[in-house]
Amino acid sequence: MTEIIPGGAGDVLLLCDHASNAVPEGVDLRVHPALLDLHIAVDIGAGPLTRSLAAAIDAPAILATFSRLVIDLHREPDHIGLIPHRSDGHLIPGNEQVDREGRIRRFHAPYHRVIRDRIRAQRPSLILSIHSFTPRLEHGGTDRPWEVGVLYNRDSRAAHPAIDYFRAQGLVTGDNEPYSGRLLNATLNRHAEGQGIPSIAIEVRNDLIRDAAGVVEWTQTLADLTNSLRNSLARKASIAT
Repeated sequence: MTEIIPGGAGDVLLLCDHASNAVPEGVDLRVHPALLDLHIAVDIGAGPLTRSLAAAIDAPAILATFSRLVIDLHREPDHIGLIPHRSDGHLIPGNEQVDREGRIRRFHAPYHRVIRDRIRAQRPSLILSIHSFTPRLEHGGTDRPWEVGVLYNRDSRAAHPAIDYFRAQGLVTGDNEPYSGRLLNATLNRHAEGQGIPSIAIEVRNDLIRDAAGVVEWTQTLADLTNSLRNSLARKASIAT
């Protein structure tokens, strides 16, 4: 239920919680199939971008292989939105009478065990979580002007240099936008910040990575960012010692 790219260099680990729109056997969301192509079901472009970046920097990556409508891996097990009944105005009828604990056991817990075990086996010095966001929510949304957002909670060791890097490239960059990592940061809180590992969630606006050309462009941007963060974190570590 998890796609694992082994990679060569172990200092950076890539994660992609919302890489797929697949609905596994035995799960009936009772939604029109067209909804599975929308941002409510998958982070559009994030999966291809994660795979491309992993190849470019020879890094290991862990990607989910089922839709966030089945269960949202980027939520704590007790979060109200873990198994959504509604998303951006769309009802998800198949989630109304669901075996919550069963879905956690089948999907949520195994995914996070894979990440935990990978970090225990080879502790990275940086974790990057790759996401995408829609330029505008369908229901009650306003235009989101950012091309990329950097999300983080309390640990800003990677976040502040990343924001500076993107802005130096002329990119309209959100600092904990389009939403705050202080409110929604479950995966990194658990596996990165909770383990003392620098990390950020990178949110690329999905119209910029919908096609292959966009993925190629952003792969280079994020590969350069990764090298910049490696240098920044190394300098901070040398100063600390």
